[in-house]
Amino acid sequence: MPSFDHDGVEIAFFDEGEGEPIVLVHGFASNKEVNWVAPGWVSTLQRAGRRVIALDNRGHGASTKLYDPAAYHSAIMADDVRALIDHLGLPRADVIGYSMGARNTAFLAVANPDHVRSAVLGGVGGRLVGGVGLQPDVIAQALEATSLAAVTDPTGYAFRAFAEQTKSDLRALAACMRGSRQPLERDALVRMAVPVLVATGTKDLVAGSPEELAALIPGAQALSIPDRDHMLAVGDRVFKAGVLKFLAERP
Repeated sequence: MPSFDHDGVEIAFFDEGEGEPIVLVHGFASNKEVNWVAPGWVSTLQRAGRRVIALDNRGHGASTKLYDPAAYHSAIMADDVRALIDHLGLPRADVIGYSMGARNTAFLAVANPDHVRSAVLGGVGGRLVGGVGLQPDVIAQALEATSLAAVTDPTGYAFRAFAEQTKSDLRALAACMRGSRQPLERDALVRMAVPVLVATGTKDLVAGSPEELAALIPGAQALSIPDRDHMLAVGDRVFKAGVLKFLAERP
């Protein structure tokens, strides 16, 4: 598995297929395989003629594990994506992010619009601006608990169970949860100068409204994924079809 060094942090990634490049940025406690390979995104995009690139965010998968929350600021994690695009010598790329990965993608599109041909923000909505949608300390404490059985908060329990399923470094994830939950400011979204699709499940209680977020971004489109919650929307065929249509509209 290839990797590269970004400011002392080793970032693992894969780069498969040929065609216009698209970079995939996974969500919290996931990794490039769980978020993008298993739900069929990589095969779907390759069948559409795309070169598919996906990274393990810092603290996740095969990338370096860090234990200082300050190392996980959304702007820093977004810059890992920018550094990957530069490492591969790409002038720019379409970028799809999900949940935390969508937040990182939004930060990337604001800070480095020249690197982003278009952005898909999946699993986020109005709470990207008005709040973080979760209780970071509750989830971090669940990740730090002595065992899954010791976790009493339902949301914390769900995240701890998922983190164990993905064989994640729980201490690194706790630091990430505490350090990476920055909302974007409204004036930053207004300045977002790339085509954007916001896609969220209609039963997603974490993200908020996709329409509310899309309304703050000039020209952005909103896609509601019917009858899907935050976890089940990831691999939904409506989501995939909406993304392929959005990408096909790009010049």
